[in-house]
Amino acid sequence: MAKSKSKPKNSNFFEKFANAATKFTGSSFAFIAATAIVIIWAVTGPIFHYSETWQLVINTGTTIITFLMVFLIQKAQNKDGKAIQLKLNELIAAQQGASNRMVDIENLSENELDQLHKFYVTIAELAKKEADIHCSHSIDVATALNELKVKTNKHFKNDK
Repeated sequence: MAKSKSKPKNSNFFEKFANAATKFTGSSFAFIAATAIVIIWAVTGPIFHYSETWQLVINTGTTIITFLMVFLIQKAQNKDGKAIQLKLNELIAAQQGASNRMVDIENLSENELDQLHKFYVTIAELAKKEADIHCSHSIDVATALNELKVKTNKHFKNDK
């Protein structure tokens, strides 16, 4: 199966700009350039007698850049997060025996995610007790066992 790397056809200007800016700002050249600007600013301190205007230049510049970078970083993280979620969803969907209920769980509430976390902690504890390291515990297996237990309890109560 060949991998295809296609570029999005309908990328708008901001998408292209954000991708380019993210790549640039994460580069060694950008770090070196920022460091050079700070060094040049510091060296010019005596020339400008460490005036308020001299201080204002670096403060204003760094504030503006920081403000804009917050949004650029958030956009990049949102895009990366969505891509990772889609990749994980594909792995879940492709894995035979995996619970498809895990697909799209990022839309659950915090309480629901905490409940799932507790469930997986329990599964991890059960797995530690197993002699067979290849033994699998999934949501579906746990659900089936729980349903069996409920049926057994109902049957046991009806026999009394």
